[in-house]
Amino acid sequence: MSTIDFQRFWESLQDQSPPKELSKALTGLWYDGSGDWETAHRVVQKGSGVDSAWVHAYLHRKEGDLANSGYWYRQCKKTIPKEPLTEEWTRIVRTLLDNTTDD
Repeated sequence: MSTIDFQRFWESLQDQSPPKELSKALTGLWYDGSGDWETAHRVVQKGSGVDSAWVHAYLHRKEGDLANSGYWYRQCKKTIPKEPLTEEWTRIVRTLLDNTTDD
């Protein structure tokens, strides 16, 4: 479980760097939320768990690479969502803040 809540995570997007206690998956979402898709992608590529796979899937969906995105959704045993990307980002952040299992 993360030591920060959604409000603190959201507010931290204005900082120069992500909070140090975040997992790779949450750090990737932080960079994406800060407008840096490339760094977000590099960070989650270094993760090895299902949380990073989920964020990786989301990032490729955002990029528009649905084939690659589909692969990563299958890796985390999820289906490609139909919700808007902003809603998926929020849902993933909230879920991972509640129960982070990734390295």
